[in-house]
Amino acid sequence: MTKMPIPPKKVKAITMVRNDRFLRKWVEYYGKHLGKENLYVFFDGEDQEIPDFCDGVNTQLVPKMQGNVVSTERQRSRFISAHAAKLFDQGADMVIATDADEFLVVDPLVDDSLLNFLSYIADKHHVHSGLGVDVLQHLDTEGPIDFSKPFLSQRHRGWLYSRYTKPSIITRPYTWGGGCHRVKGQNFHIAPGLYLFHFGGVDLEHLRQISADPARIANGWTRHQIKRQKAIEKVNRVKAGEWDKMVTPLRHIQTWCRPIFALNKPTTFGLKFVARIPERFQNII
Repeated sequence: MTKMPIPPKKVKAITMVRNDRFLRKWVEYYGKHLGKENLYVFFDGEDQEIPDFCDGVNTQLVPKMQGNVVSTERQRSRFISAHAAKLFDQGADMVIATDADEFLVVDPLVDDSLLNFLSYIADKHHVHSGLGVDVLQHLDTEGPIDFSKPFLSQRHRGWLYSRYTKPSIITRPYTWGGGCHRVKGQNFHIAPGLYLFHFGGVDLEHLRQISADPARIANGWTRHQIKRQKAIEKVNRVKAGEWDKMVTPLRHIQTWCRPIFALNKPTTFGLKFVARIPERFQNII
């Protein structure tokens, strides 16, 4: 167990959504660990309704981001970076920024809460990441996802994917790049025992429904969603290895292997490392 700093750090979490099915889980998860009063949800488009489960959360409807998928992702990252800076001005010690389908999880073997863990590592580095785990449906053995039940009780394979080893946690104002996949001008630390679980590809049928959404088609999301569907098919053909034998070497690889064109982003050079997610995670999300 990590040693609890006195007092614990003030940690805030931000996301931005538009008609996002994952938001309820995001609010429940981060609300449990950080307190709903420390969550900030921005709704991309004033035509949306703020759901009842966001009671107690800091919410705001904002004008819809205009442009294609690349443009809007950059706009969102600049918007979130600006609001993170405001939170630091108001006394925050750390700010988390994730999509609504992304969850920072402390390995149960560490035997610590998310708040305690983040408080402990806060002063060690300015930018932190969990090891990225892209949770994808295994088509041969797993049926449609039930959003009312824990995801990791229904999905058992994770692609240890450098794209989701994202610098989600900052301890001072910085500017995130598009999709918050990097912090401009900064490297980051992949914290041992911390993971970023991504559930965007957790259910093939859900991806197909998104792909057919006229609004997403108009914004250029079709190519992205088809790419996600193909990722499920590709990863299904990769044999899953043992999690506890893979995660530490992968953390080291992603720490030291960076593409020449983006030295502040990790890479595994196209190799796919898929691991069986241990049962100890199954009721967390």
